[in-house]
Amino acid sequence: MHVVIGDIARETIPVLPTTNCENVYAIFNEQPSTEGIVVAVEMQPVGLIMRDTFFQKLSTKYGFDLFMQRPIELMMDTTMLVVDYITPLTKVSTLAMKREQERLYDYVIVQKQNELCGVVSIRELIMKLSEVQINIAKYSNPLSGLPGNHIIDDILEKVLHYESYTVLYLDLDHFKAFNDVYGFKSGDQLLVETANIIQQTIGKKPNYFVGHIGGDDFIAVIPNYQHEDICKRIIARFEQTIISFYSKEDIEQGYVKTFNRKGTMENVPLVSISIAVVQNKHTSFSTPNALSREAAEIKRICKACEGSIYLSKGDKEAGKLNA
Repeated sequence: MHVVIGDIARETIPVLPTTNCENVYAIFNEQPSTEGIVVAVEMQPVGLIMRDTFFQKLSTKYGFDLFMQRPIELMMDTTMLVVDYITPLTKVSTLAMKREQERLYDYVIVQKQNELCGVVSIRELIMKLSEVQINIAKYSNPLSGLPGNHIIDDILEKVLHYESYTVLYLDLDHFKAFNDVYGFKSGDQLLVETANIIQQTIGKKPNYFVGHIGGDDFIAVIPNYQHEDICKRIIARFEQTIISFYSKEDIEQGYVKTFNRKGTMENVPLVSISIAVVQNKHTSFSTPNALSREAAEIKRICKACEGSIYLSKGDKEAGKLNA
């Protein structure tokens, strides 16, 4: 479940820096549930005043007389935490928890297109983060720990609305033969290592995503068209890693001997990785199923090639069948 801070932001009505503290006092009294007020100029946040801080300052000796008829800019905090709408919940949580103790429970201010969008309280942030973590655990693949099909479906629905995106469908070639020869435990270890390679190469950045469809099928989302370097690095790391899963003899001969479905012994190549690249660069997709059908066609061509490969529709049409 890919949740950004904007998903839980609440609308807020800001006040100007010139607003009298008396007016802020009235707002807090009339709205007991309001924990803080954003100070903004032309929808640009310039400060934050939290209820507790406001009343603490008023309660000091002469505080009430000193501030009530004066502008709120004298009391506001200008070091507030401001984040963009699409910032992942986990990143916001990390930033919020790094604040000084006295600011730990201040609102997080959310901007969208460089304008004030809303606020999120620490209570709301923690509650949503807990909900997300529970759902991730619930819907994650038990072997790799990566998000499974339920979350993948949600992500693909969102991806279709991105201005630009690349979806990578990755799977292992000749994996069944490897399992037959080396056993399911080694097969599981190879799947976990493959998941690690993909995840580490893609990285954890806004709107990037890695999921485990099941078995030896994985998926990754890149919110742009810059896929070539990523695909090359995944393949290079996989090719380097796969050697450690085979015996020296199998590596030297370049294949394993195993029985096929007809009961005939055959030589099966070592495991390789195929990456079907689907983009909205030249084709738009109305549903995740349409996107998946395109991927299936590209994967079919990938699997007809020897060794690890990445291929897009543009590569296919240009006759470029090798990375």
